[in-house]
Amino acid sequence: MTESAAFGEQSKRIRTDQPHTARIWNYWLGGKDNYEVDQQAGDQIRRLHPGIGDYARADRQFLGRAVRHLAGEQGIRQFLDVGTGLPTADNTHQVAQSVAPESRIVYVDNDPIVLAHAAALLDSAPEGRTDYLDEDLRNADSILEQAARTLDFSEPVALMLLGVVIFIEDDEEAYGIVRRFMGHLPKGSFLVLSHTVTRPDMPDVDAAVAFWNEHGTPKLTQRTPGAVARFFDGLEVLTPGVVSCNHWRPGTTEGELPEVAMFGAVGRKS
Repeated sequence: MTESAAFGEQSKRIRTDQPHTARIWNYWLGGKDNYEVDQQAGDQIRRLHPGIGDYARADRQFLGRAVRHLAGEQGIRQFLDVGTGLPTADNTHQVAQSVAPESRIVYVDNDPIVLAHAAALLDSAPEGRTDYLDEDLRNADSILEQAARTLDFSEPVALMLLGVVIFIEDDEEAYGIVRRFMGHLPKGSFLVLSHTVTRPDMPDVDAAVAFWNEHGTPKLTQRTPGAVARFFDGLEVLTPGVVSCNHWRPGTTEGELPEVAMFGAVGRKS
């Protein structure tokens, strides 16, 4: 099957009559790859939790700061971005290759919406390389096997899991998936992970997630900040630890940013 034919087959799986997480996220980020049904759901969630749009921006900015740190200060040249979502500004390869043009990035997602836009993720700097895999997060072994066409797993790799393990409802399955990936990566590799949290002082977040799980797809699972920290067991967590994404090493020009219920951290395998 040709690449265009494969894209055509995948496009048949796209539901335009039901709101979808990736498209709502794209809508909140100001993108155009969404439908009216996504905009309506996004607006309804925003009414339940007016700051929800800040989550998407905080998560994207966290990605940029983490990748710049890893490429610039830690010397990482390989990134495995699982659950990448729809392409938007400052994708992983754009940030990494702006620091180190020779960086190699493998994107992974099983969403036909993302696959339909995957060409935007393959616009690599000539010195580096990008690839896209149509795979599910749960299929760690298959992902690692295919990613080895682009990445050298004898050298450190940054595993990017931004806003994706929230789709794994069972805690032990979610922790097991992350352990399986990190167990395959060599010393000096990093885990970059973000996750929506639940906290007693943020009840509007719970209401927004409940609305989404009733009307949208795929369903989301919240975890406490302590439960998010468990994903980093056995890793050296970089300062400032597991914190609201807005508070992970913000730039001095960004000013005082609000705390959002999207928490993230970066951990090193030693």
